[in-house]
Amino acid sequence: AALGGKSPLLENTITQAISLSHALQGKDVTAKVFVSMRYWHPLVEQTVQEVAAFQPDKIILLPLYPQFSTTTSFSSLQNWRRAAKQAGLSVPTEEICCYPEHEGFVTASADLIKKILQDAPKKVRLLFSAHGLPEKIIQAGDPYQRHCEKTAEAIVRELNIPLLDWQMCYQSRVGRLKWIGPSTEQALETAADDNVGVVI
Repeated sequence: AALGGKSPLLENTITQAISLSHALQGKDVTAKVFVSMRYWHPLVEQTVQEVAAFQPDKIILLPLYPQFSTTTSFSSLQNWRRAAKQAGLSVPTEEICCYPEHEGFVTASADLIKKILQDAPKKVRLLFSAHGLPEKIIQAGDPYQRHCEKTAEAIVRELNIPLLDWQMCYQSRVGRLKWIGPSTEQALETAADDNVGVVI
């Protein structure tokens, strides 16, 4: 209900695209920002057609996953390549892999957390809750968990709060496979046992 009864993902992505478009105005290039969703409209096939109609000299692909995973960033980039090939869109293309410790991303995250911590009780634990993955994907070399931990550590450094109580945890486990942990549920239970408030 707090989110308006629906996912804000598309609206937030469009807002980001508009902001990026404004930031690119006035540069020495003519740039247009397009949105493509992985599992909802506008799907990649539609976006490929829109990009082709724009007739760009160069394409830059920017996945909105700060941490790289074969299950997210890589699969989205693969999906674009497949759709572009099918549509005959052959333009020099660069891909932005990931940005788990990018200064702007870390600073923006820390600024939001600082505002929340101002109104939090004195005894509070900050939980960094990220979408989890099955352990076997990480063991196969996927850097996602390491990237998530690097992001959390960078934000904690930026917060610069002495003796800050914080923890990394993972959510959205499904199926029978063993997933990376600790789970967000476990982290919440531990916080309750430790009698501390929680900011996620």
